[in-house]
Amino acid sequence: MRIGELAERAGVSARSLRYYEEQGLLTSTRSASGQRHYGDSDVDRVLLLRRLFNAGLSSRTIAELLPCVDDPSTQNSDQAWRRLTEERERLDAHIAELLRTRDSLDEAIATNRRHRASLSPA
Repeated sequence: MRIGELAERAGVSARSLRYYEEQGLLTSTRSASGQRHYGDSDVDRVLLLRRLFNAGLSSRTIAELLPCVDDPSTQNSDQAWRRLTEERERLDAHIAELLRTRDSLDEAIATNRRHRASLSPA
């Protein structure tokens, strides 16, 4: 199938598909005129890529995980698990920092309201 059909079947833009190829996440064959051609299995691959991107993973991280899909083995599965666990830990740290930031903002809001209450009415 050509790029437009894959884009439609997978629910993504042709631009996204070109980006996936640039990042080494998706491959195509080329016709004599240079048009990209994909197989039916590429629909599932694009759907997997979308799920991984939606999980907040970068294209670089996704590329590190793809050997688990492309060449299944216990070693590749274990490496993917370790990488996913690292990403989860990174996300947990980011969430903790956001919570600290929100708490600081809540303190600033409370200080503002206390200060406002001490002012005479306008």
